[in-house]
Amino acid sequence: MRTDSRLSRTLHVLLHMARHDGPMTSEAIGRMLGTNPVVVRRTMAGLRNAGYVTSEKGHGGGWTIAADLNAVSLLDIHRAVGGPRIFAIGSDRANPACAVEKVVNAAVEDTLREAEALLITRLGSVSLAELARSFDARCRPEGASDTSTCA
Repeated sequence: MRTDSRLSRTLHVLLHMARHDGPMTSEAIGRMLGTNPVVVRRTMAGLRNAGYVTSEKGHGGGWTIAADLNAVSLLDIHRAVGGPRIFAIGSDRANPACAVEKVVNAAVEDTLREAEALLITRLGSVSLAELARSFDARCRPEGASDTSTCA
């Protein structure tokens, strides 16, 4: 099964944008991610609609962060990019006639609800600012003033 990487790829872009002077074009972001600029624009549109980024057309234009990184969580970004349900596991029949299937569905659904609630809570508790601080700590050698050692 193919995984959905929209959240991690979008977070990657946002951290680069947070540490980049000036706007980043869809083409530059596309090259960074190895994808088409049209895909970038489609993804970034969700972030723009949520107020997390802005875009300017034309020469010198591109995407810039418009939100306070402390106020935006990983869950906010997941929702803005139209991420899928957290878990795609489930039953194919909501009201089966078989008593065994009813018991199995109830157990699986309860477990998934609990796991999804835990994951949503955790995603909601991590801000973009926390990721940026982790990035800075990992990529900025002691005493250095920039993160040029990390790509």
